[in-house]
Amino acid sequence: MHKDRLFCNLPETALAGLDAISSAATYPRGSVLFVEAQSPRGVFILCHGQVKLFGTSSSGKALIFRIAEPGEIIGLPSTLSGKPYELTAEALEPIQANFIRRDDFLSFLSKYGDAALRVAQMLGEIYYATCREVRYLGLSSSAAEKLARFILDLKPAKHSQPGKARVVLTLTHEEVANMIGTSRETVSRLFTGLKDKQFVDVHGTTLTILNKKALEQLAGV
Repeated sequence: MHKDRLFCNLPETALAGLDAISSAATYPRGSVLFVEAQSPRGVFILCHGQVKLFGTSSSGKALIFRIAEPGEIIGLPSTLSGKPYELTAEALEPIQANFIRRDDFLSFLSKYGDAALRVAQMLGEIYYATCREVRYLGLSSSAAEKLARFILDLKPAKHSQPGKARVVLTLTHEEVANMIGTSRETVSRLFTGLKDKQFVDVHGTTLTILNKKALEQLAGV
């Protein structure tokens, strides 16, 4: 486990115990780790890559709740509660993850209190991330405001220039639309408008925020 991951600095015995119950694997883009309403088999500790967590309606409409980043535990709430997975988890890119069966994971947490505390912290982060996503849908008055909030919440790259935050946007316009509750056509039109106004610049998967203050005004923050 890398030092910046969830279970960093655990005692050697705990890390050895975690290693013993983990099954490492790689998954190609588009792989589905689990689907909503499925009985919880266990958790995936994401080591590399991103995973989108989304739900669907009976008509097939999708809503992306959040994007899981390296270091996160995917499927945690359902694995702890024993209730079916509430969302579907799909790899946005090739990923590496460690799978831990539910019974093994629960036994590990009951044995190592430090690990249980880290998991509680992760649950808190999931809660706040979900609240942030709900704000896109409930508190924004327009699609433009939702998109501005979405862009501002993206994690900047490590080597961004001062005043020009760079982010890697692996989501398609369709997936961005599924996150902020609008259509792909609207997202494409809004991105074009933001580029024309020189609020942002987009090259491939790299998005650069050129005018953060203007985006904040648009987002109402």
